[in-house]
Amino acid sequence: MKVLAVLFCAGTCLAQQYELGGAFGYGVYTDGSVISPGGTATAGIRNRFATGVVFCENLFEHVSGEMRYLYHDGDPFLSTGTVRGTIQGQSHAFNYDVLFQARGRQSRLRPYVAVGVGAKYYVTTGPAPVPQPMPKIAGLVATNQWRVLVTGGAGVKYRLTDHILLRVDFRDYVTAFPTHVIVQAANGTDKGIFHQFTPLFGVSYVF
Repeated sequence: MKVLAVLFCAGTCLAQQYELGGAFGYGVYTDGSVISPGGTATAGIRNRFATGVVFCENLFEHVSGEMRYLYHDGDPFLSTGTVRGTIQGQSHAFNYDVLFQARGRQSRLRPYVAVGVGAKYYVTTGPAPVPQPMPKIAGLVATNQWRVLVTGGAGVKYRLTDHILLRVDFRDYVTAFPTHVIVQAANGTDKGIFHQFTPLFGVSYVF
Protein backbone atom coordinates (compact mmCIF):
# COMPACT_ATOMS: atom_id res chain seq x y z
CA MET A 1 0.00 0.00 0.00
CA LYS A 2 2.82 2.41 0.82
CA VAL A 3 4.40 1.75 -2.58
CA LEU A 4 1.09 2.51 -4.31
CA ALA A 5 0.69 5.71 -2.31
CA VAL A 6 4.18 6.87 -3.29
CA LEU A 7 3.52 6.10 -6.96
CA PHE A 8 0.21 7.97 -6.82
CA CYS A 9 1.82 11.04 -5.26
CA ALA A 10 4.63 10.97 -7.82
CA GLY A 11 2.13 10.77 -10.66
CA THR A 12 0.16 13.67 -9.20
CA CYS A 13 3.29 15.83 -8.96
CA LEU A 14 4.29 15.00 -12.54
CA ALA A 15 0.80 15.98 -13.70
CA GLN A 16 1.14 19.47 -12.21
CA GLN A 17 2.01 21.20 -15.45
CA TYR A 18 0.29 24.55 -15.02
CA GLU A 19 0.71 27.68 -12.91
CA LEU A 20 -1.75 30.54 -12.50
CA GLY A 21 -0.79 33.54 -10.42
CA GLY A 22 -0.47 37.24 -9.83
CA ALA A 23 2.43 39.61 -9.35
CA PHE A 24 3.10 43.07 -7.97
CA GLY A 25 6.10 45.32 -8.52
CA TYR A 26 7.45 48.68 -9.63
CA GLY A 27 8.20 49.90 -13.17
CA VAL A 28 11.24 52.11 -13.73
CA TYR A 29 11.58 53.71 -17.17
CA THR A 30 14.54 54.95 -19.13
CA ASP A 31 13.81 58.34 -20.70
CA GLY A 32 13.89 59.36 -24.33
CA SER A 33 14.20 62.85 -25.77
CA VAL A 34 12.74 65.12 -28.42
CA ILE A 35 15.00 67.41 -30.42
CA SER A 36 13.46 70.21 -32.47
CA PRO A 37 14.36 73.68 -33.74
CA GLY A 38 12.74 75.04 -30.56
CA GLY A 39 15.05 73.11 -28.23
CA THR A 40 15.45 69.71 -26.58
CA ALA A 41 13.19 68.08 -24.01
CA THR A 42 13.33 64.90 -21.98
CA ALA A 43 10.39 62.61 -22.75
CA GLY A 44 9.31 59.58 -20.79
CA ILE A 45 6.89 57.74 -18.53
CA ARG A 46 6.75 58.27 -14.77
CA ASN A 47 7.96 55.44 -12.55
CA ARG A 48 5.00 53.86 -10.78
CA PHE A 49 3.63 50.57 -9.48
CA ALA A 50 2.92 47.60 -11.74
CA THR A 51 0.68 44.57 -11.28
CA GLY A 52 -0.26 41.63 -13.46
CA VAL A 53 -1.24 38.01 -13.98
CA VAL A 54 0.61 35.03 -15.45
CA PHE A 55 -0.37 31.62 -16.81
CA CYS A 56 2.52 29.18 -17.24
CA GLU A 57 2.61 25.78 -18.93
CA ASN A 58 5.41 23.41 -17.90
CA LEU A 59 5.36 20.87 -20.70
CA PHE A 60 9.11 20.18 -20.73
CA GLU A 61 11.61 19.52 -18.00
CA HIS A 62 13.64 22.70 -18.48
CA VAL A 63 11.60 24.83 -20.90
CA SER A 64 8.25 26.47 -20.11
CA GLY A 65 5.97 28.90 -21.87
CA GLU A 66 3.86 31.56 -20.20
CA MET A 67 1.33 34.21 -21.12
CA ARG A 68 1.61 37.44 -19.14
CA TYR A 69 -0.37 40.63 -18.67
CA LEU A 70 1.09 43.65 -16.88
CA TYR A 71 -0.54 46.95 -15.92
CA HIS A 72 1.73 49.93 -15.25
CA ASP A 73 0.32 53.14 -13.78
CA GLY A 74 2.68 55.71 -15.29
CA ASP A 75 1.99 59.17 -16.74
CA PRO A 76 3.73 60.36 -19.95
CA PHE A 77 5.70 63.55 -19.40
CA LEU A 78 7.90 66.19 -21.00
CA SER A 79 10.50 68.26 -19.16
CA THR A 80 13.22 70.75 -19.87
CA GLY A 81 14.97 72.81 -17.22
CA THR A 82 12.36 73.80 -14.65
CA VAL A 83 9.41 73.31 -17.02
CA ARG A 84 7.51 70.03 -16.80
CA GLY A 85 4.22 68.79 -18.18
CA THR A 86 2.36 65.50 -17.73
CA ILE A 87 -0.77 63.76 -18.95
CA GLN A 88 -2.47 61.07 -16.92
CA GLY A 89 -1.85 57.65 -18.41
CA GLN A 90 -1.04 53.98 -18.04
CA SER A 91 0.08 51.01 -20.12
CA HIS A 92 -1.05 47.44 -20.67
CA ALA A 93 1.51 44.83 -21.76
CA PHE A 94 0.53 41.48 -23.28
CA ASN A 95 3.30 39.00 -24.05
CA TYR A 96 4.28 35.37 -24.41
CA ASP A 97 7.60 34.38 -22.84
CA VAL A 98 9.75 31.27 -23.06
CA LEU A 99 11.48 30.30 -19.80
CA PHE A 100 14.73 28.34 -19.75
CA GLN A 101 14.98 26.80 -16.29
CA ALA A 102 18.20 25.50 -14.75
CA ARG A 103 16.47 22.75 -12.75
CA GLY A 104 13.75 20.23 -13.49
CA ARG A 105 10.05 20.45 -12.64
CA GLN A 106 10.39 18.57 -9.36
CA SER A 107 13.05 20.91 -7.94
CA ARG A 108 11.90 23.18 -5.14
CA LEU A 109 14.09 26.09 -6.30
CA ARG A 110 14.17 26.86 -10.04
CA PRO A 111 16.21 29.81 -11.41
CA TYR A 112 15.48 30.80 -15.01
CA VAL A 113 15.97 33.29 -17.79
CA ALA A 114 13.13 34.45 -20.03
CA VAL A 115 12.64 36.04 -23.46
CA GLY A 116 9.42 36.93 -25.21
CA VAL A 117 7.42 39.11 -27.58
CA GLY A 118 4.03 40.76 -27.50
CA ALA A 119 2.34 44.15 -27.65
CA LYS A 120 2.06 47.13 -25.33
CA TYR A 121 -0.86 49.56 -25.27
CA TYR A 122 -0.05 53.09 -24.13
CA VAL A 123 -3.23 54.77 -22.89
CA THR A 124 -3.96 58.33 -21.80
CA THR A 125 -6.84 58.76 -19.36
CA GLY A 126 -6.72 62.50 -18.77
CA PRO A 127 -7.00 65.63 -20.94
CA ALA A 128 -3.98 67.09 -22.66
CA PRO A 129 -2.41 69.96 -20.71
CA VAL A 130 -3.63 73.45 -21.64
CA PRO A 131 -1.49 75.27 -22.45
CA GLN A 132 1.10 72.75 -23.61
CA PRO A 133 4.28 73.09 -21.51
CA MET A 134 6.70 73.38 -24.46
CA PRO A 135 4.78 73.60 -27.75
CA LYS A 136 7.86 74.56 -29.80
CA ILE A 137 9.50 71.23 -28.88
CA ALA A 138 6.75 68.63 -28.41
CA GLY A 139 3.22 68.10 -27.17
CA LEU A 140 1.34 65.61 -25.01
CA VAL A 141 -1.70 64.21 -26.82
CA ALA A 142 -4.78 62.54 -25.33
CA THR A 143 -4.73 59.40 -27.46
CA ASN A 144 -3.74 55.72 -27.31
CA GLN A 145 -1.10 53.73 -29.16
CA TRP A 146 -0.05 50.10 -29.63
CA ARG A 147 3.65 49.25 -29.81
CA VAL A 148 5.47 45.99 -30.54
CA LEU A 149 6.93 44.66 -27.29
CA VAL A 150 10.10 42.66 -26.65
CA THR A 151 10.76 41.27 -23.17
CA GLY A 152 13.70 39.71 -21.38
CA GLY A 153 14.72 38.97 -17.85
CA ALA A 154 15.45 36.44 -15.17
CA GLY A 155 13.93 35.13 -11.98
CA VAL A 156 13.55 32.31 -9.55
CA LYS A 157 10.61 30.12 -8.51
CA TYR A 158 10.32 28.54 -5.08
CA ARG A 159 7.77 25.78 -4.43
CA LEU A 160 6.40 26.54 -0.96
CA THR A 161 3.93 23.64 -0.97
CA ASP A 162 2.69 21.16 -3.59
CA HIS A 163 0.29 23.80 -4.93
CA ILE A 164 1.75 27.18 -3.89
CA LEU A 165 4.66 28.73 -5.74
CA LEU A 166 6.51 31.92 -4.87
CA ARG A 167 8.46 33.75 -7.56
CA VAL A 168 10.66 36.79 -7.96
CA ASP A 169 11.14 38.26 -11.43
CA PHE A 170 13.14 41.05 -12.99
CA ARG A 171 11.82 41.94 -16.45
CA ASP A 172 12.68 44.50 -19.10
CA TYR A 173 9.71 45.57 -21.26
CA VAL A 174 11.10 47.23 -24.40
CA THR A 175 9.16 49.29 -26.97
CA ALA A 176 9.80 52.02 -29.47
CA PHE A 177 8.98 55.64 -28.61
CA PRO A 178 5.17 56.20 -28.37
CA THR A 179 5.09 58.93 -31.02
CA HIS A 180 1.29 59.37 -31.00
CA VAL A 181 1.21 60.19 -27.30
CA ILE A 182 4.35 62.36 -27.18
CA VAL A 183 4.39 64.24 -30.49
CA GLN A 184 7.38 66.26 -31.63
CA ALA A 185 6.91 69.75 -33.08
CA ALA A 186 7.45 70.44 -36.79
CA ASN A 187 10.90 69.30 -37.96
CA GLY A 188 11.49 67.61 -34.62
CA THR A 189 12.98 64.18 -33.97
CA ASP A 190 12.35 61.69 -31.18
CA LYS A 191 15.26 59.68 -29.81
CA GLY A 192 15.40 56.69 -27.52
CA ILE A 193 13.99 53.25 -26.83
CA PHE A 194 11.63 52.89 -23.88
CA HIS A 195 12.82 50.30 -21.36
CA GLN A 196 10.50 49.53 -18.45
CA PHE A 197 12.68 47.75 -15.88
CA THR A 198 10.30 45.95 -13.54
CA PRO A 199 11.08 43.88 -10.43
CA LEU A 200 8.09 41.72 -9.49
CA PHE A 201 7.06 39.48 -6.60
CA GLY A 202 4.39 36.90 -7.31
CA VAL A 203 2.39 33.97 -5.96
CA SER A 204 1.06 31.19 -8.20
CA TYR A 205 -1.21 28.18 -7.80
CA VAL A 206 0.20 24.98 -9.29
CA PHE A 207 -2.17 22.37 -10.74
